[in-house]
Amino acid sequence: MFASLLPDPLHAAVIHMPIALAVLLPLFAQGAIIAISRGAAPRHAWGITVALAAMLAASALIAKETGEDGEERVEQVVPDSALEAHEDAADRFVVVVLAVLAVSVLGLRRDRIGAAGRLVATVGTVAVLATGYAVGKAGGELVYQHGAASAYTDGATQPPRGSEEGEG
Repeated sequence: MFASLLPDPLHAAVIHMPIALAVLLPLFAQGAIIAISRGAAPRHAWGITVALAAMLAASALIAKETGEDGEERVEQVVPDSALEAHEDAADRFVVVVLAVLAVSVLGLRRDRIGAAGRLVATVGTVAVLATGYAVGKAGGELVYQHGAASAYTDGATQPPRGSEEGEG
């Protein structure tokens, strides 16, 4: 019964969280660095950044899993190369997010290691944003150029015109 309450495809519903967090994380990281430079305790100011990074990591892993769940259905209507480009971008995004999360935890320290961790993690949030953009761009191409959404509409048995590899 509960499964019938979930949207189908679930991936389309959950991808918005990592996208939003990937945009917000660099802003919060920079804000925390400013707050710490003005005297705020690193654990308090930087803790928000670490929490956002953890939420981003969790939501990115969920988005990746839900994307893999729908892969067989979508691969019937989109070119393999486009689907693989999106998957590869998603894999890079998850790796970058997990790396930034790991480094950001160091930023909770009050010493030089903490300061270095905050700086490296803040720079890393730009990589998170860039790789997140790449995933979103590839996913948007699946939907809007290759008709991936047609895999979830009635009568979806044939690829949309122009989506075959080599056409275009």
